[in-house]
Amino acid sequence: MPMILTEQVINDFAARLKQDEKSPATIEKYLRDVRAFAAFQGGGTLTKEWVIAYKQRLLQNGYAARSVNSMLASLNSLFAFLGRFDLRVKTLKVQPSVFCPEEKELTKAEYARLCRAAQSRRNERLNLILQTICGTGIRVSELPFITAEAVKRGEAAVRCKGKSRAVLLVKPLQKKLLRYLAKQNITTGPVFITRTGKPVGRTTVWRQMKGLCEEAGVNPQKVFPHNLRHLFARVFYGIEKDIAKLADILGHSSMNTTRLYIVSTGREHRRQLEAMRLIL
Repeated sequence: MPMILTEQVINDFAARLKQDEKSPATIEKYLRDVRAFAAFQGGGTLTKEWVIAYKQRLLQNGYAARSVNSMLASLNSLFAFLGRFDLRVKTLKVQPSVFCPEEKELTKAEYARLCRAAQSRRNERLNLILQTICGTGIRVSELPFITAEAVKRGEAAVRCKGKSRAVLLVKPLQKKLLRYLAKQNITTGPVFITRTGKPVGRTTVWRQMKGLCEEAGVNPQKVFPHNLRHLFARVFYGIEKDIAKLADILGHSSMNTTRLYIVSTGREHRRQLEAMRLIL
């Protein structure tokens, strides 16, 4: 049956995503991808030819294969919701990289400089947000689960993507957060809140982190909340070498996702190859 991608269809899709208990960030991402396709398609009848053409356009516009696959996954989810499995397209095959671009991964030294920059600006909230994300490996969207009650226990119950996991707060972080709570007179609920008492949003954290780059001397391309999570993963794996345990800590359903977090930088990979001493 011919079908047109109207705003009502998109709204119905959004309602289903909410019923499926997708996170607000995931819903926002899916709808953004669907609306981008709708703008490209121009309101005509949905056909597989349109979807294939959009896939080609994304590649022509220079999107990375992983980004293209992410956008196609959103569309394929929409088509499954509509019962139009005939419209679904194949994602691109991606060969996992054995090392990551050095210019994209945050180092421990750079993280420390960002924290010091936040401290020098007397932005204690941001300084502690950086340390909380990097010290626990949580997502920025999971910050609201770091509550006064959790800090007192030394453990937070984090719920995301239909799963719940325990996140431990190490003693040094717990002490810092307890002092912050006392100073801010916060006795219950989320630790990191705005002046109106609402949990700090990801956009605010992202923007304030970017504002530290110049003073900290860190490439802005490296500075975003999720890179703190990556740094936690690389440091943990470097000590424990236990990818299954790391996957549980990060809340990953698949260890393939976790592997993306722990690839070494190009410099580290080169050093490992040179240490093999196979060139005579």
